Amino acid sequence: MRIAVDFDGTIVEHKYPYIGKEIPFAFDTLKRLQEENHRLILWTVREGRLLEEAIEYCRQKGLEFYAINQDEPDNVPVKSNRISRKLKVDVFIDDRNIGGLPDWGMIYEMLTRKVTYEDLLRHSDDDYEEKRHRGFFSRLFGRR
Repeated sequence: MRIAVDFDGTIVEHKYPYIGKEIPFAFDTLKRLQEENHRLILWTVREGRLLEEAIEYCRQKGLEFYAINQDEPDNVPVKSNRISRKLKVDVFIDDRNIGGLPDWGMIYEMLTRKVTYEDLLRHSDDDYEEKRHRGFFSRLFGRR
């Protein structure tokens, strides 16, 4: 998949124009997605020096993006001398989603299992109900 990832509020806490503290498991999850051959595109409002700082911060954490704020690493303007700002990706990961940013474990599950956030929550509720009706020791020791 081609995955666009925001920086502030998604990979790091939102402290723009500064770089916030790393959001737990963001880098681990993104690196794992890369290992599974997904293409990650950094999609951020940052530009100039602030963008370079974010790219370098990610690089120091072992994360290199396929492209930055565009579909391909070497996009050049065509006939109209413009590059479309609209990315052609499969998924956007951004803290400004309706409902906010799920934790990175849930994001990984949604991407790899190809399920929605709602599906994960529904199955989580089903598991809870199933476990609730089992006895204490069954729940504790994993027996049905």
